[in-house]
Amino acid sequence: MTIRCGWVDESKPDYVEYHDKEWGRPVLDDQSLFEFITLESAQAGLSWYTILKKREGYRKAFHNFDVHKVSQMTEQDVERLLAFDGIIRNRAKIAATINNAKRFIEIQQEFGSFARYQWQFVNYKPVINPMRDKHDAVATSELSDKFAKDLKKRGFKFLGSTTVYAHMQACGMVNDHADNCFCKQTIIASYQDFDFTRL
Repeated sequence: MTIRCGWVDESKPDYVEYHDKEWGRPVLDDQSLFEFITLESAQAGLSWYTILKKREGYRKAFHNFDVHKVSQMTEQDVERLLAFDGIIRNRAKIAATINNAKRFIEIQQEFGSFARYQWQFVNYKPVINPMRDKHDAVATSELSDKFAKDLKKRGFKFLGSTTVYAHMQACGMVNDHADNCFCKQTIIASYQDFDFTRL
């Protein structure tokens, strides 16, 4: 019997697949990181499963998360997407995605890659948190506070500490899989020989 994190609704195959194959695995390429940031910022105030079901819609709406193409989107694009039911039709969130793409590129130019910038907040090594039961789960941390504060200073929108912590969990900066979840040790083993400082 496969043991998973308690939050996974195993009646939803797409949710199970996301948990098993993506959540908590270190993400190192910038296009994927921009996708994760976009989806997490869209989630604010909603359930993750709501966003997961619209993931393909977000890919269509935002040029498959090509950050340069998204950064060049205009007010006309915002108006067009407000009529597109493949995403959350929230003007502020759509505008934030375009803004965040521009800020994302600025970070790439400063650090060489967004991945290098992002992973500095965990000192280039995933944080492995003990998750014995639901009481160990947190919504923010000192690291997400620091990361979110820096993003805000750089002009990012819809990325407060709670959203940033969810982003850190999703892209493997923190491993918050339950201790008895089959993914926890599998993920740890997957990067044993990888030097994150080479990003």
